[in-house]
Amino acid sequence: MSGIPCRLRYLAGLRGGRLHLHLPLNLTRSLGSRPPPGSGSTATLRRRPCSSRAGSAMNIFDRKMKRRQKNWASSIPGSERYDYLKEEVGSRIVDRVFDIVRTFPVALDIGCGKGHIAEHLNKDMVQKLFQVDIAENVLKHPVETEIPTYRILADEEFLPFKENTFDLILSSLCLHWVNDLPHAFKLINYSLKPDGVFIGAMMGGETLYELRCSLQLAELEREGGFAPHISPFTAVTDLGNLLEQAGFNMLTVDIDEIVVNYPGIFEVMEDLRGMGESNCAWSRKPLLHRDTMLAAAAIYKEMYGNDDGSVPATFQILYMIGWKPHESQAKPAHRGSATLSIGDLGKMSELITKKNKEF
Repeated sequence: MSGIPCRLRYLAGLRGGRLHLHLPLNLTRSLGSRPPPGSGSTATLRRRPCSSRAGSAMNIFDRKMKRRQKNWASSIPGSERYDYLKEEVGSRIVDRVFDIVRTFPVALDIGCGKGHIAEHLNKDMVQKLFQVDIAENVLKHPVETEIPTYRILADEEFLPFKENTFDLILSSLCLHWVNDLPHAFKLINYSLKPDGVFIGAMMGGETLYELRCSLQLAELEREGGFAPHISPFTAVTDLGNLLEQAGFNMLTVDIDEIVVNYPGIFEVMEDLRGMGESNCAWSRKPLLHRDTMLAAAAIYKEMYGNDDGSVPATFQILYMIGWKPHESQAKPAHRGSATLSIGDLGKMSELITKKNKEF
């Protein structure tokens, strides 16, 4: 293992919806030397307490633990080397903003982290950006951006904003840690202005299936049972319904898979800790036995290993776009008002020729 660099990641491009990342560490952008933007400011808003074990019927995650994990991850030396996934997803979200030919006067970034969305935005897209995160340490080390930013310490589960405040709300890789996702979507809709748009990304249900399966098989073999070590994630089949119930319309939901190759299971888990993406479910098992971990490492390589000795870790990313209703938006046609049937599609060229002759 000593002959293999700790993380070998080469950007191979998108193939069939799967992006394979093996980017060499010395090619990633170093953010540690960048000063915080001069126009930025940090504020703390009073918020409701984080969820407790007995405080809510929908209480899967220990939010206090998640805050500690994110604070720790952002404070370790060289923390920027773990930002490759967040940088990639942040840039893809901004690509979707760019597709909307509009300038947004006021925008909000929920779970902003260091600002991996903000670094890709410009003043032609957004004129003023508010950034919210539950962890104070990540707000102290923002990525440089040309947009005036205002950083706010607040819980993503309980957004403290008035109705009709923002023209655009963005979120990258934070909502999969929210306990009450339907309520969070309703708060996002509430905070948007009419005809405002929400663009977000979160981990999907197939994320880290290789790691999940390897740990479960190893625990069954060595301990006679298994506990959950990977967080439960939302299924893509549920996402559209949740957004619609929250009041969004003109919905778009799509999926990407980002596959990152690592030397082994221990490097996968190290990077998850460095990202602040370790499991924080109440039902998590705090420790794994050494024998179980060694067995899991062997199972991982045997079942999923690549020819070069590395192992893949799959991150399924669910992207969502939803608009707050407004009278100016296009309305769907009434049922039964169509003048053509699906069966006429095969005769489309004939219909077009006939129409042209009429004119």
